[in-house]
Amino acid sequence: MNISVFGLGYVGCVSAACFAKLGHKVIGVDVNPEKVRLINEGKSTIIENEIGDIVRETVGSGQLSATESTEEAILASDISLICVGTPSNENGSLNLKYVESCATAIGEALAKRNGYHVVVNRSTMLPESMRNTVIPALEAGSGKVAGSDFGVCINPEFLREATSVRDFHNPPYTVIGALNQRSADFFAPVYDAIDAPVLKVPIEVAEMIKYASNSYHALKICFANEVGRLCKSAGVDSHLLMDIFCKDDKLNTSKAYLKPGFAFGGSCLPKDVRALSYYARSVDQEVPVLESLIPSNKVHLNEAIKMITRGGRRSVGMLGLAFKSGTDDLRESPLVSLVEYLIGRGFPVKIFDANVRISSLFGANRQFIESEIPHIDKLMVDDLGELVSFADILVVGQKSIDLHGFDLNGKEVIELDRMSEKPADAEVQGICW
Repeated sequence: MNISVFGLGYVGCVSAACFAKLGHKVIGVDVNPEKVRLINEGKSTIIENEIGDIVRETVGSGQLSATESTEEAILASDISLICVGTPSNENGSLNLKYVESCATAIGEALAKRNGYHVVVNRSTMLPESMRNTVIPALEAGSGKVAGSDFGVCINPEFLREATSVRDFHNPPYTVIGALNQRSADFFAPVYDAIDAPVLKVPIEVAEMIKYASNSYHALKICFANEVGRLCKSAGVDSHLLMDIFCKDDKLNTSKAYLKPGFAFGGSCLPKDVRALSYYARSVDQEVPVLESLIPSNKVHLNEAIKMITRGGRRSVGMLGLAFKSGTDDLRESPLVSLVEYLIGRGFPVKIFDANVRISSLFGANRQFIESEIPHIDKLMVDDLGELVSFADILVVGQKSIDLHGFDLNGKEVIELDRMSEKPADAEVQGICW
């Protein structure tokens, strides 16, 4: 395919060279004449493993060239990649002036071009940037309508410095956020030679995935470093410990616990997080990531409280009380904390949990109930239908709940754990979906 790449910095140079290596005809564009000269001389604009050889080879074969002219590039290509910088402003917000300027220039060139063309953003931008900045600039510059006169996609890159060529050719997946199906279908074939699934998603999902990924990577680094400092204080080999930690690909390095839901609870996580934070204080170590976990959990609980109480004092049906489905453990259950708050504020509450029968509990669980929440027993009902009839708001705390077959007309359903199947006739809101 014929591709133009706007911005010949790190992402642009790697993208242009690697797409050319795949056999596409690529023309790079940059406002800096020095970068254009380097590419046309077969030299890379960046220092990166393998990229110098690829640029030299693809320029020599005629697959890659560069220009300062936006119009020349647009008229010679069917797909344009925006790879310009999105630096931070002093307050942490993104500076989109380079993206907007590039999109405007592309739009002005599109006004002179016949035929379908797809503009693809590769620059890292927050959700709504495409719809609020890029698409308006393209339409203003071209006088055309995005989606019908030209296509629009966002294709986030996951290129790590020093391994970018390997990352380009061996991604876990390729994400294409598209304005419409035609845009996605037109652009996707540029990746036919890459052995990885192509995920076609809404634009906003594609915008957000890069931020979720990089923030998680930063979190992992800080977590490992904090654990490492505590290990050193305890005389523990931190690398041996984390080697063992990473061998657990069922929980530790897996998708477990990475689906948005309600706050954590139970007999282990809150207790162990508090204990490790206490240990850190005892050895004079600051561990802000670890110490943020309990407060972050409390913020999530407060979000549920806001969702439930925003409509005034209405009757609340709690579907689930244990800290997760398939257990009767109520110790430090965030659902119990939620019930306690609602009762304290005078909300009429009834609770259904098929796994919790107060009279049959024993041991530490029963001791917790008798000492902390002895009044909960009288709020429990054994019949789900009775609870549904009673409630104005149904709060789903466990994904195993099935509300099909019940009359939910006029009732609000709030999911703290996402149900396997939503009832079709209900107004359903998720705590973070």
